[in-house]
Amino acid sequence: MHGNALHGLNPPQRQAVLHVEGPLLVLAGAGSGKTRVIVEKIAHLIQSGRYPAKRIAAITFTNKSAREMRERVAKRIRGDAAQELTISTFHALGLRILQIEHAKLGLRRGFSIFDADDSSVQLKDLLPPGSKPDVIDAAKQLISRAKNAGLSPEQAAEAARSTREREAAALYARYQQRLTAFNAVDFDDLIRLPVQLLETDAEAVAGWRERIGYLLVDECQDTNDAQYRLLKAIAGEKGHFTCVGDDDQSIYAWRGANPDNLLSLGTDYPKLEIIKLEQNYRCSNRVLRAANALIAHNPHEHPKTLWSDAADGERIRVWECKDAAHEAEKVAAEIQFVAQKHAAPWSEFCILFRGNHQSRALEKALQLLRIPYHLSGGTAFLDRGEVKDALAWLRLLANPDDDAAFLRAVQSPNRGVGATSLQRLGELANNAHMPLSRAADSISLAKQLPARAANALQGFSDIVRGLRIDAKTLAPAELVRKLNERSGLLAALRALCKDEAQFQARRRNLDELADWFDGPKTSGPGELAAALALLSHADKGDAGNQVRLMSMHAAKGLEFRYVFIVGVEDGNLPHEASIEEGRLDEERRLMYVGITRAKEQLWLSHANEAQRWGDRMRLKPSRFIDELPAEELQRDGADPVADAARKKERASAGIANIRALLGD
Repeated sequence: MHGNALHGLNPPQRQAVLHVEGPLLVLAGAGSGKTRVIVEKIAHLIQSGRYPAKRIAAITFTNKSAREMRERVAKRIRGDAAQELTISTFHALGLRILQIEHAKLGLRRGFSIFDADDSSVQLKDLLPPGSKPDVIDAAKQLISRAKNAGLSPEQAAEAARSTREREAAALYARYQQRLTAFNAVDFDDLIRLPVQLLETDAEAVAGWRERIGYLLVDECQDTNDAQYRLLKAIAGEKGHFTCVGDDDQSIYAWRGANPDNLLSLGTDYPKLEIIKLEQNYRCSNRVLRAANALIAHNPHEHPKTLWSDAADGERIRVWECKDAAHEAEKVAAEIQFVAQKHAAPWSEFCILFRGNHQSRALEKALQLLRIPYHLSGGTAFLDRGEVKDALAWLRLLANPDDDAAFLRAVQSPNRGVGATSLQRLGELANNAHMPLSRAADSISLAKQLPARAANALQGFSDIVRGLRIDAKTLAPAELVRKLNERSGLLAALRALCKDEAQFQARRRNLDELADWFDGPKTSGPGELAAALALLSHADKGDAGNQVRLMSMHAAKGLEFRYVFIVGVEDGNLPHEASIEEGRLDEERRLMYVGITRAKEQLWLSHANEAQRWGDRMRLKPSRFIDELPAEELQRDGADPVADAARKKERASAGIANIRALLGD
């Protein structure tokens, strides 16, 4: 091994890096340095000459963690090797397989990927007219579940037992037919289709095992059944892989994740080696002892106990509050106090909650104290309807082959081209082996459509053609402004909005999109497409120096010096449904994830009452608080001496604030 790479790794970490023969499962507790192990292992595989970089693939769950891992690996290995590695999400790997093997799966080059909105539009059209959004969502979930289980429409029909399942399978078949007509796949197909190919085509699977000699999978507990099958198909019987995961942090069952995949590894690979990482480099010891005690209430195949060299730190504060408003005021005041006392930047504070609706009272309290905050998971700018419509037009200008963009643009605004006409156009385009936008442009094909639809398509094609010509000379921001007018998007918005204020607010979104493209004059839609690709990532930018507000699901993988968990009541955390169904394990893991985000200090708060539908409801503290060791907690009123000292300290800080305000 080159340099001093193993230096600074603890013994189990070192063991995990050096184990390169046969399958390995690394059970990595929260904050135990698992990313470092993956990075060092990649470096070791390359530098020891076991595998060239181009035959190593590391799979993560988010684009952000893939990006971070790539940056860290680039610092560890010399030369071009970092560029040759595959470091991507499961879906990005699936996409790469589809791009290379598209012909075997009946796709043409340049196929489109439908996002959730594109899928909803298709399903809405396939369901009986007037189907409500929740019916469309339910259908989407059933199809998604079938795909995540790796089932084709035919297999879903065979597996169906109830009438509802049979109806869903029939809908799945019609939906898939339509995707084929549009030369498109949806997000779930990015895993399902590669699995289907690699499980049935010996030549293809041999090729991919040659391409990917060694596989590393992060967050293995979050894999669903189809992702697990993809892993197995690529790793083969010999199992040249390292899976890293933590059964205690499996919190995505509702999204189809199957934590039992960690257990299946042992069955599918009898030679599986298991290494536990139990030394935590993040939290104070008190926080760890509390987390260990809590999670010990869950059943474990491989129990682990986190420990740390860090100091004990302050006891965990447990606050009893009147209601959510009182709770929010307390949290905001405490953040202001601690930030001043320790001269801590706002970005070191995080407030966690079980559901996004809990953020409103917190936002109000932070605004009153002028504390800057960033709410993760609000409706992102790029997810707003009118912005997505304009982006579809831009995608189509840049790439005439983008069928998903064509479908969204041609229906935004509505110009009298019905779904039946579009499906017919899709069939004609398919038979002629051309993308939808070219088919819409073709006079001979248009003759085969109803006159009204043909005329509407002709008008649409003229606008697109005109904008393509403009794109050669206009600056991108100008092009976007012109597009908003010429496409009819602004006129449609005006007709849709109830009043002028609403129209202006939504119009501002379109203006803001144009502003994003302001800058040097670029030539042609091709460069616009490149700007677009960057755009979708720009939005996820860093939150800067702000207090972070987020759901506990969104907090996984992050860490903060000071963490507040609010709404720790029965019925909220654990959630009502899980109490009724006796499924407390996942909720307990969620609480465990929340607790282990705290590096130095942790606050848990619960309210005594809440307003529900106009009635005041009594609330009970969460049963999870009683599962924490009493000696690690400091409850309100339990230690009058400490409470009095704390009150005095806060009062003097408050007076100092007032003096500062008065310029004394």
